[in-house]
Amino acid sequence: MTIVVASRNRRDELLASLGRHRAPVVLVDNGSTDGTAQAVRDAHPHVDVLELGRNAGAAGRTLGVRRARTPFVAFADDDSWWAPGSLRTAADALARTPRLALVDVRTLVGPDQRLDPFCALLADSPLPRADDLPGPRILGFMACAAMVRRDAFLAVGGFDDVIRFPGEEERLSWDLTAAGWSLAYLDDAVVHHHPSPAASPPTHGGAPWCARGC
Repeated sequence: MTIVVASRNRRDELLASLGRHRAPVVLVDNGSTDGTAQAVRDAHPHVDVLELGRNAGAAGRTLGVRRARTPFVAFADDDSWWAPGSLRTAADALARTPRLALVDVRTLVGPDQRLDPFCALLADSPLPRADDLPGPRILGFMACAAMVRRDAFLAVGGFDDVIRFPGEEERLSWDLTAAGWSLAYLDDAVVHHHPSPAASPPTHGGAPWCARGC
């Protein structure tokens, strides 16, 4: 799998989190003006840096997925990372279930590792259960805690430039579902999210089938 990180003007948080990733990383720099791209090249030469020269919003992640060549692609924010072993757990779930396009995993927030409240909503999704899925069916997710099947993601257009932030997860969820794919919540894989002080407060969907901006 590959990890795609989209970032803009959060150089310090990004430099701290990149070393925690345990898979090849594509960094999409959304028009940073703080020297992010060169700082990453200097500190993490193994990272594939894609400089857009502009702020493409959520669509920047789609360009990162196109750059990746692996069948599965995980997303991370500049202030989040996947716990050891969790990338493999998520990839195995996708590999076992051909109709599964995306898994969203348990997210622990901050150094005290509080469960993100949105995870409880996803775990309690009212959508009909399916025996072949690794967890509850969902129609929303947090991008910083999601892994996608690359071909399915690109086939529906990925994150487009119509909805930038937030709401891009909801739109993609609908597109994948309309195309016949399934999405599931996976409780036995973990993402750590230490929200950046520069980030806007997160907003949560009001129901388990809604998406949240991340």
